[in-house]
Amino acid sequence: MKGRALVVEDDAALRRSLQVGLEDLEFEVDAVASGADALSTLERADVDVVLTDLNMPGMNGIALCERVVEARADIPVVVITAFGSLETAVAAIRAGAYDFVTKPIELDSLALVLTRAVQHRKLSEEVKRLRSLADAGSAHELIGDSPPVAEVRERLARMAGTDSTVLITGESGTGKEVAARALHRLSKRASGPFIAVNCAAVPETLIESELFGHEKGAFTDARGARMGLLAQAEGGTLFLDELGELPLAAQAKLLRALQERVVRPLGGTREMPFDARILAATNRDLERAVEEGQFREDLFFRIHVLPLELPPLRTRGADVLLLAQHFLREFARRSDKAVTGIGQATAERLLDYPWPGNVRELMNCVEHAVALARFEQITPEDLPTRVRSYKRSHVLVAGENPDELVKLEEVERRYILRVLEAAGGNKRMAARILGLDRKTLYRKLERYGVS
Repeated sequence: MKGRALVVEDDAALRRSLQVGLEDLEFEVDAVASGADALSTLERADVDVVLTDLNMPGMNGIALCERVVEARADIPVVVITAFGSLETAVAAIRAGAYDFVTKPIELDSLALVLTRAVQHRKLSEEVKRLRSLADAGSAHELIGDSPPVAEVRERLARMAGTDSTVLITGESGTGKEVAARALHRLSKRASGPFIAVNCAAVPETLIESELFGHEKGAFTDARGARMGLLAQAEGGTLFLDELGELPLAAQAKLLRALQERVVRPLGGTREMPFDARILAATNRDLERAVEEGQFREDLFFRIHVLPLELPPLRTRGADVLLLAQHFLREFARRSDKAVTGIGQATAERLLDYPWPGNVRELMNCVEHAVALARFEQITPEDLPTRVRSYKRSHVLVAGENPDELVKLEEVERRYILRVLEAAGGNKRMAARILGLDRKTLYRKLERYGVS
């Protein structure tokens, strides 16, 4: 069913006509003859939208709208007005009505208005629910209650009981370090240190010293001995972010350190044992990097013991609003601004946007919105232009012209490219969606001229 509507109409014939027509359009309908009967129904029934005539004996539609807004502000009210009566339409909106329709009533147009009203109510309820969940979250937790995140949490719980190496994959900005910290916090090493290093951010000339340490005089600027991160993580967890950017020479030394569980500082002659769990993350396709000679195959298999793939934000549904509310509360606190919520129109924009930058982009978007906010709720005008003005595109597999007839090979090409676009360019994910072997997908993309 599209929702439960309460029809309030004193004309018995019109009331019956509206009830039957809306039921044919898959609404569940309660129909009453007066405003008093409507208020009585609302006390005992959960209704998604109220549709009321304006001119009724006793309590008219405007008065009923005011009473509903006062008692049940969560239920939208749609008012039926006379054709061309702008004054009464404005009065209805001022009384708190969600929308109005004019006589003579076109059933399809009415159904569209009621559907939007029902969706508005459901979205409002979802925002409130997610706000309460976000209030209980922390900056170091994997926030969300969508099925993809529930699956990640379940895998994290199972992985926490072992010291095996975990390779966390996913698009940039999906929260790989957050997942790594959650895994450390759940493990028996939680009381030990959690040390994170971004392999892409350390110059190639320094990465070996950073990981393995060095002795005094090992190189020009080595004025004293330094303990490497593998040793510093003793009893805890070392998180190697952007592992795919590690130089090949450092990869060979890291492989030996992981196999032997010992580390030799640069310029040193002694090997020292270390006890740290290794977590690694990358947004690169390491299997492709192995094929291209950019990543050692033996290190890949040493790291790829327990794989954990994080879902992109666009697949997580209402988690977008949950995360947005969490970030809103945090940025409002930092800036000491009285911004407490997200408006309905804003929530719709956030849900429509595909978030190519994932959670990181959403966080930056909310920080931008809080900084510009003028009211207690974020409005669409507070959002960055790319989010505020985004319009979902609908691409026909057969082409822009639905009457266009093309070869089956061309249909396949367009569909593969459409899936790849939806997957944010992630070829591994696209291959899984398409049910293709990864190498087969690469061959097809090369034939299409896609790098």
